[in-house]
Amino acid sequence: MNTVKKPLDIIILGGGIAGLTTALALTKFAPRDAVPRIHIFEIRPVPATIGGAVNLTPNALRMLNHLGVYEVIRERNYGKDIDELEVFDLHSTKLAVSDFRGPEGKGIGSPPFKSLRITRGDSLKAVLEVIERHENITLTCGKRTVEIKETRDDVTITFEDGGSCTADILMGCDGIHSVTRLKHVDPTRKETYTGVCNAFGFARAPKGFEVHFQCTALNFSRRGIMLTSYHESTMESVYVGALMSVPDIGTGRDGWKQVGADAEKTRADILRRFGDSKIPCVRPLIEMAEDFYLWPVFTLSKDGQWSTDRCMLLGDAAHAMPPQGESTGIVFEDTVVFSRCLARWMEKGRPGGSPREAFAAYERLRKPRIAAAFDESRAVIGSVADAGWLGYALKTYAIPWYVWYTRKSRDRHFEEDVTQVALDY
Repeated sequence: MNTVKKPLDIIILGGGIAGLTTALALTKFAPRDAVPRIHIFEIRPVPATIGGAVNLTPNALRMLNHLGVYEVIRERNYGKDIDELEVFDLHSTKLAVSDFRGPEGKGIGSPPFKSLRITRGDSLKAVLEVIERHENITLTCGKRTVEIKETRDDVTITFEDGGSCTADILMGCDGIHSVTRLKHVDPTRKETYTGVCNAFGFARAPKGFEVHFQCTALNFSRRGIMLTSYHESTMESVYVGALMSVPDIGTGRDGWKQVGADAEKTRADILRRFGDSKIPCVRPLIEMAEDFYLWPVFTLSKDGQWSTDRCMLLGDAAHAMPPQGESTGIVFEDTVVFSRCLARWMEKGRPGGSPREAFAAYERLRKPRIAAAFDESRAVIGSVADAGWLGYALKTYAIPWYVWYTRKSRDRHFEEDVTQVALDY
């Protein structure tokens, strides 16, 4: 194989978790004598460290371990380990358990990992700490991209302030409202509202306050799903998140921002939906939660274009879908699989000059996995929809059987290590 000495220049649009982990993966898997120069541009004035609490499944933690982030999470004591996810009916009792302990109690896969509930802010802080260790990566905030031009040899982005940047490759890691997609890669593929909103806050429970779960619980109701979970090691704070059907307000993103800014209105809506729970701690947790945020859940169509000759979309920019329990891990796997494909192309001497061969290999590997995850996410939307008593009774009857029936397939996902997946070119 030819050895490539000249490093690539790569632009990443988006300084969130997808863009930052993409930069780390591109650095880790590049040929050692051709580590790329990576320029990350974020539209916000600073990286956004606010947000809810996500569940990092074993396969997600395995990717963060490869990228050097898991070590920082442990050193900083971020998040709370999860042995099992408990599933409850808010009107009666526990329905099922999804276990992360594995056959020896140490976790799932090799190396074994359990699961980790962590705030988006803490996970981002851990990634940013690792980013700062790499001289080949720069992060510039407060840059709004207004134009993207691609030629046979390079791609140039122009900013609102008149500045510009040119590179060999552009990575669109800028989320569901991706400028990279809407201005260049696939302008006709726009996000659509799913009819579901995620409302969340954090309740600092008083000492001795009793909850109905060991660490994290998914609580079903006739009018949505509520997640209650510890998210830090002291277990002094409980994440309270609700997925619920909310009609489209019809005024776009700005209108949703105005509605979401009314925390007390959101709290009142959550109390109407879940406040009649027979589980004693649920109503007080809703009442104690601080500063509820309301986020509409958008999605993209299942099929669409992910790339051009020199631009590639990753994460939500390519395949945003409703939450289905593994969304964050899927993004991490995206970054690693893509980086390995690009590294293989570099090792082969960059045949043809364009990375299109690497892009095509990545899409062949990932599109079937994303299609399956997309289908799974549709079930989430169905489970959130308001239901009558009969429909809800049938749902609660089916949940334990579904958890049992799908356990082997979940564990196979959790065992995955995409650094070991064979590349087909």
